[in-house]
Amino acid sequence: MAVLNRIAEFHPEMTAWRRDFHMHPELGFEEHRTAGIVARLLREFGCDEVHEGVAKTGVVATIHGQGGPNGRAIGLRADMDALPIEEASGVPHASTIPGKMHACGHDGHTAMLLGAAKYLAETRNFQGSVHLIFQPAEENLAGGGVMVREGLFERFPCERVFGLHNWPGMPAGTFLWREGPVMAAVANLEVTITGQGAHGALPFQGNDPIVIAAAIVQALQTIVARNLDAADAGVITIGHIQGGHTYNVIPETVRMLGTARWFLPEVGDLMEAKFKSLVTGIAASFGAEATAVFDRAYPATVNEAGSTTLAADAARAVMGEERVVHMPKPTMGAEDFAYMLNERPGAYLMLGGGRTGSDPGVHHPMYDFNDEILPIGASWWATLTERLLPRV
Repeated sequence: MAVLNRIAEFHPEMTAWRRDFHMHPELGFEEHRTAGIVARLLREFGCDEVHEGVAKTGVVATIHGQGGPNGRAIGLRADMDALPIEEASGVPHASTIPGKMHACGHDGHTAMLLGAAKYLAETRNFQGSVHLIFQPAEENLAGGGVMVREGLFERFPCERVFGLHNWPGMPAGTFLWREGPVMAAVANLEVTITGQGAHGALPFQGNDPIVIAAAIVQALQTIVARNLDAADAGVITIGHIQGGHTYNVIPETVRMLGTARWFLPEVGDLMEAKFKSLVTGIAASFGAEATAVFDRAYPATVNEAGSTTLAADAARAVMGEERVVHMPKPTMGAEDFAYMLNERPGAYLMLGGGRTGSDPGVHHPMYDFNDEILPIGASWWATLTERLLPRV
């Protein structure tokens, strides 16, 4: 195992940065305080370039290795935004902002990349350039896509790009890797059913959109169960139904929200077509109307084989063979790092952060990033850079 000694010395600093970010969470495209601290620290470290306001609140810094830029460069990406969740962890560094918390560990991702930046700017034990990408708005707002569309890789050319996410379901310090799909594509679903209101005791005088909604929810489950090849993967979930206001009134409308997940593009196309036809067709069969919105949010996160091998080898250099584990199947979670991987070869690894084996998962109000893995993640970033951009 080879957590870099110099980075281990930064552990108290990284912990302080991480807990400060945790106490002051900011939602997507609102990360003004976080981005300001990140930019200030990067300048203090001696990064050669620090660019603020990239995709509104993003920060990109560049560090050149020995001999300055030579045309080769890689990108390392961390996300900075928090979630609209009321924290219930009770930790001393809990969120001070009601209704907002770092429930996905982006505070830790930012602190790890800052630790790597401090080390790389100090040692410069590589040749070429490394671009440190501090991305806003990963949660639901596709800040990664905004960065790409605004010319991220034209401004900061990268041969490859890499991301890392903490994974509380695995023991602390365990890296997980896999080639190919690692996280799913996602679409946000919205259904509005318009029927005819009536007294609850006289339903024959109306056209009940709640009954129609119930039929649609049931039918949507047949898309995966009866339309997808069993060897493929897909999920449709309705997570919100709103209609009516009291006991005995049939409402005019019902609104439903949900999510769809898949890996293969053709599966996404099939799910969209079936979703729209079922929603509108079932409503029409009841004599009602419905709109069906299938809003594609993030594409699938797909690791390129060569980059995955390089990333896993760097993880083995840091934690040893036994702590670098193949991820047997992808997760149905989604990640906007997918937009960057669509533009450049790269890989997205998971870093276990579990303490007890029953830790709260991400997006849970009791979740808190495990500070013990900060030097591990920072050492991986640094080792990856030195291996991909070796001195000659």
